[in-house]
Amino acid sequence: MTALSVSDAVVLIVFLVGWTGYNWVTEHSRWARHGLSAAMDVQRRRWMEVLAHRDLRMIDTAIMTGLQQGTAFFASACIFAIGGCFALLGSSRRIAEIAADLPFHNRLDVGLVEAKLLGLIVIFAYAFFKFGWAYRLFNYCTILIGAIPMRDAMERDPESARGAVTAATRMNQHAAKHFNSGLRGIFFGLAYLGWFLGPLILLGSTGFVIAILVHRQFFSGARKVATASVRADAKRRDSR
Repeated sequence: MTALSVSDAVVLIVFLVGWTGYNWVTEHSRWARHGLSAAMDVQRRRWMEVLAHRDLRMIDTAIMTGLQQGTAFFASACIFAIGGCFALLGSSRRIAEIAADLPFHNRLDVGLVEAKLLGLIVIFAYAFFKFGWAYRLFNYCTILIGAIPMRDAMERDPESARGAVTAATRMNQHAAKHFNSGLRGIFFGLAYLGWFLGPLILLGSTGFVIAILVHRQFFSGARKVATASVRADAKRRDSR
């Protein structure tokens, strides 16, 4: 039975707290509504509203196909990553020897290497399930888009049409939420690789990944573009 050292246990807890804490900040905190994901949720709602007034919806089906293909790509990548981790389990002793030769790492126990690889498998399995569910939700969204009535039918029954648009919007937003969770799983899986080089490297790689994700979510150029569009749309509505 391989026991974690105190330093390994502490940095592993920091890693998990950092991951869950970032998820909470971007999805449930009061800062979440200022992030890129929240701005894109507004854009998804606008997309469905525009879609409802289009006579031809081939553009929208092409967009949905692109979203599904991107999700399927990442799901497949997670499967390959999981297979690679299982293959590395047979080379645990060699990995321990390589780590022991590094100047900033002490001798590594083979059992600990195997435990770390199993942890990496769990991370990529989590990401795979998130991508798999997101793919299915995008598929459901295409069905709900198909249920949105055409423009002339919307004029006859606007209340029913608004309900169909709302359902498609929410399904699309839920799919995006799970896709983003899977993507974060991959990013934190890359940070987790630092643990193979030592606890301090894991601490540094975790902080580095969180810093990148925070910048992209709240301070990136993409966030500025998305939020500027949302503000401009809000001003147009207020002026009417």
